[in-house]
Amino acid sequence: MKILNYVGRWLPLFLLWPSLLWAELNIQHWQTNNGSRVYFVETHDLPMVDIRVVFDAGSAREGKKYGLASMTNALMPAGSKNYTEDQLAATFEDNGAEFSNVSLRDMSVFTLRSLSDSELLTPVTDALSDILLNPAFPQEAFDRDLKRALVGLKAEEQNQGTVTSKVFMQTLYNEHPYAHSPSGTLETMQSLTREDLAIFHSKLFSGKNSIVVIVGDLDLVAAKNLANKLVGRLPEGETPKDLPEAKLVSTAIKVETEFPSSQSHILIGQPGIKRNDPDYFPLYVGNHVLGGSGLVSRISKEIRENRGLAYSAYSYFNPMREAGPFLIGMQTKNENKSEGLEVIKTLIRDFIKNGPTKEELQHAKSNIIGGFPLRLDSNKKQAEYVAMIGFYNLPLDYLNTFSAKVKEVSLEEIQDAWQRRILPEKFVTVTVGKQAL
Repeated sequence: MKILNYVGRWLPLFLLWPSLLWAELNIQHWQTNNGSRVYFVETHDLPMVDIRVVFDAGSAREGKKYGLASMTNALMPAGSKNYTEDQLAATFEDNGAEFSNVSLRDMSVFTLRSLSDSELLTPVTDALSDILLNPAFPQEAFDRDLKRALVGLKAEEQNQGTVTSKVFMQTLYNEHPYAHSPSGTLETMQSLTREDLAIFHSKLFSGKNSIVVIVGDLDLVAAKNLANKLVGRLPEGETPKDLPEAKLVSTAIKVETEFPSSQSHILIGQPGIKRNDPDYFPLYVGNHVLGGSGLVSRISKEIRENRGLAYSAYSYFNPMREAGPFLIGMQTKNENKSEGLEVIKTLIRDFIKNGPTKEELQHAKSNIIGGFPLRLDSNKKQAEYVAMIGFYNLPLDYLNTFSAKVKEVSLEEIQDAWQRRILPEKFVTVTVGKQAL
């Protein structure tokens, strides 16, 4: 009843929030005594606090024990020094909080959303702190989650989209840590032990290897106290070594994988850009014209509207710590695969040669800038973007200057960046479907 009454007083603001205009973010930044970087946005529009704690402990850091980072992340909330798994779940639920965690290629992420009332915030942040510092990795939970993971991996073998993505990333990145899936393989997962998880946690879940993001209804003193509670007792540790450079393949590669389906899934691309890449804005704005703006993009218009080859066709950059993939994707009938590939090749070569038109560029800028406030219209979304800024060491004013930088992009800059950076003669092309018709 206490939670419901507290929310009830603020219900009008909850209802109005989606319509509020986004204002510039004032990101306050400091380090804890053990080296964790903290990013805080103070906002009192809602009586809530959104927290993200991020570690450079994704699958790119697990060596050849594929799946280790994912299992470590998944098992950390399964019990800790001071809480059983059930007690942790009950603590979050009883205090109206939302907790989640996920492991990606670059990072291991823990998120918490809570009302800012100290009677509600204190117990859930106590619980999160113990998850981060003192995970127990109980054997029973390890056995259970390992079984689930193995079942999931077997199911992935029957999922055409997942198979396509895995083959594409493996071919694109070869021996680079980005090549393997965060979910691991049946062989590597079966060889893991709970001791492997404990060792991985002790090496990478440290102060210097973490960032904390706090967005919400706290003042600076409270935010500093909260950050210290969450990560201040972690060992200082060390910052991991830089990942190896993600290099282009030496020549074009085409991989055809047999799959019993009426459609072929197609992915084409190359290692693209880092998150802090100097060519980010010309490439990003240009791709909005090529394949990143949904049904009005060149790829969608030609593939879907003009030729009826696919319901969905797209392109995008996925910037990461090292060069994440630039890819073009579509799904089409097996008998249309060759035509679809030729159309995409023609579109990409023409775009690299000539770039967008003046009208296309203006429309792309208007669309990106007009939609930008909706990407930041909640504390939760702001926390996600601030975490990106912190993890990838972007300027603190990145969000405040984003629209201006989009507006400044010229036709010449797009054409120059695309001609230098996007090289079809070194594309990887993966098709998964019936290969012989």
